[in-house]
Amino acid sequence: MSHLDRAADALRRLPPSCGPVRLVAVDGHAGSGKSTFAGRLARLLAAPVLHLDDLATHAELFAWTGRMREQVIGPLSRGETARYQPYDWNLRAFGPPRALPPAPVVLVEGVGAGRRALRPHLAALLWMERDAGESWARGRRRDGPAQSAFWDGWTVAESRHFAADPSRPFADALIRECQEGYEWLPGPAVAPHSDLLVTHRDRPLPPH
Repeated sequence: MSHLDRAADALRRLPPSCGPVRLVAVDGHAGSGKSTFAGRLARLLAAPVLHLDDLATHAELFAWTGRMREQVIGPLSRGETARYQPYDWNLRAFGPPRALPPAPVVLVEGVGAGRRALRPHLAALLWMERDAGESWARGRRRDGPAQSAFWDGWTVAESRHFAADPSRPFADALIRECQEGYEWLPGPAVAPHSDLLVTHRDRPLPPH
């Protein structure tokens, strides 16, 4: 069993945090590698992933807490299938509802996933350990010059968000991307889920 397998098994054994669901947040700066990591972890857990890009909008980059509570937290806490309307960043409009079942583990991935309003509903908070400047540079390279103006506004908004509502100090584990796989380190919160906080490295998953 690989280290990532063991971490996934530890997540499965956490107490439910949102009704019957173990809600696990993957937070970090934009461009830090959250989506890739969450995708790999989700495959091991057979867990659905909610991407916060689907709840944010151009006008409300971080003001999506109400939608999260109403469309996701509320139904999952009652053991019901959540239905949220993903935002189309090209059309600048919300699309048709998408189902999010109350699986044993549900991953929430995105900048601000560990925000103050959500932490009471989380079984674990994982933080991608890459500094803001490096993360943003990676994101800009990924998105290309056409998104330069958006990134200029984003970095200001993200800095303001984390200054007012930081996530990293409350992380159960810090996830550092390595040349081969990931290194897991104890988070600043030093939460009681000690089996998540073993320092180790994981080799990459085989291609799917």
